[in-house]
Amino acid sequence: MPSSYLDVSGLFVERQAQRSSMHARHLNEQLVRVLKTIGYDVGFQRGQGQYLFDRDDARYLDLLSGFGVFAIGRNHPALREALKSVLDSDFPNLVQLDVSTLAGVLAERLLEHVPYLDKVFFANSGAETVEAAIKFARGATGRPGIVSCSHSFHGLSYGALSLMDDANFRSGFEPLLPGCTQIPFNDLAALEQALSSRQVAAFIVEPIQGKGVNMPTDEFLPGAAALCKKYGSIFIADEIQTGIGRTGKFLAVEHWNVEPDMVLLAKALSGGHVPVGALLTRKSIFDKIFNQMDRAVVHGSTFAKNDLAMAAGIATLDVIKQERLVEQAARRGAELRLALTRMVPGYELLKEVRGKGLMIGIEFGPPKSLKLKASWNLLETANKGLFCQLITVPLFKEHKILTQVSGHASHTIKLLPPLVITEEDCSWIEKSFDDVIAASHKVPGAIWSLGKTLVDNAVRKSA
Repeated sequence: MPSSYLDVSGLFVERQAQRSSMHARHLNEQLVRVLKTIGYDVGFQRGQGQYLFDRDDARYLDLLSGFGVFAIGRNHPALREALKSVLDSDFPNLVQLDVSTLAGVLAERLLEHVPYLDKVFFANSGAETVEAAIKFARGATGRPGIVSCSHSFHGLSYGALSLMDDANFRSGFEPLLPGCTQIPFNDLAALEQALSSRQVAAFIVEPIQGKGVNMPTDEFLPGAAALCKKYGSIFIADEIQTGIGRTGKFLAVEHWNVEPDMVLLAKALSGGHVPVGALLTRKSIFDKIFNQMDRAVVHGSTFAKNDLAMAAGIATLDVIKQERLVEQAARRGAELRLALTRMVPGYELLKEVRGKGLMIGIEFGPPKSLKLKASWNLLETANKGLFCQLITVPLFKEHKILTQVSGHASHTIKLLPPLVITEEDCSWIEKSFDDVIAASHKVPGAIWSLGKTLVDNAVRKSA
C-alpha cells in the first residue's frame, strides 16, 4: 500500500484504546456512561459469524446481531467478496440520470420471494422505508390517515415516530405528524372502527411486534388484510425486523398466508455492511405516485441505489439461499424455544417463551413467594422493567452472551441471533439462561446485589 493512502485498520488499532473517551467528548456521552455502569465496555475488537471478540480475545455469542442486521453473521466471506468486487470495478455508480443495473437485479430477486407484488423502491434504512410508505399510501389513496398498533416500533424519524405511542421516544419531539392513530394489537374491532371512516390511507403493522416479541392471533393479520380491502385502505407489513428469513419464513406474514399491499424490508438485507431499505408494492399503488414523466423523481433518495448497497443485498439473498438459512432459522428456533419453554414450570419468575424462528421473547413476571416478591417490588418501584437487567448483565459478564431487553420498561428479553447459530450455540444459550435464572431465585444472592446497585443508580438518576 502506498504510504500516501490511509491505513484505516491501522488507525483502528492505534486509537481503539481511546474509543470511550472520543465518544464521550465528541458523540454520545450518556451511552458511554451506560456501558460503563453495566460493565459492557469490554472493547470489542472483531466479529466473525455469530461471535464477537473483546480486547482480551474472549469470545461472546451475539444474540443481538446489531438489532437484527447480521442475519448471515458478521463479516461473511461471500458478502465481503461481493463488496470488494464492486470496489475493484469502475462501475458508473449513482449517475442519477441513468438507471442502475444492480438495483434492477436486486429488485428482481426480492420480487421472486414476494411474487404477488410488482415494484420496488429502495431507500437507505428501515425508517426511511417507512417514510416512503407513508407518502406512497397517502399519495395513492388521497387519504390522510395512517393507523398503526400500540407498542409498535417503526423508526425514529418524524413520520415513523408518529406511528408509535412510546412516550420515551416521543417526549420532547412533539407535535408529530397529524392523522396518525394507534389501535391495540390483535384488536380487529378497533381496526374496523378506525378504517370505517374511509379516511385511512393505510394500516401498518409488524407481523410480530419487535418490542416484546408480541405475537398476533391467528385471526388478526388475515382479518386486518380483509378489513383493509373492504374499506379501501392499504395494508402495509413492516417486515424490517421480521423479514429476510428471521422467523423461519422469508416473510413473517407467510405464517398466516397474508399478502400485503406493501412489504417493508431493511436490516438483514444489508448483510450488516451497507445500509439499505426496500419497499415492495403493487404496480397499481406505485403507478399512482410515479404517474407521469414530470413526476419520475417525485420521491427518491440520493444514495439509495448505490452499487455497494445493491451488491450487499444481492449477496445476502444469495447466502441465505445457498446456506438454507430460512430453514435453519425455523429448525434452530423451534429447538431453542422448546428448550427454554421447558424451564418455565421450574422458575416462578419465568412466565413465557414465545416467537417464531430465531425471533424469541423470554418474558419474566412477578413471583409468588414472599422473599422474591419483596425484591421484585423494590426493583419495579425504582424503575419498571429493571429486573431483566438482572438477567442480561450476568449473561454478558459470566456467560459471554450479548442480548437485550425488548423495550423500555419491558419484562421480556429478546433473542435475535444470526441465522447461522449452531446446535452447540443453542446449548450455550440454554445452559447460560438456566444458570442465571436459577441464581435470580436465590435471595439474598449475587444477582439481587446487582439489583441493589441498579436501584441505587436509578434513584440517583431520578434525584
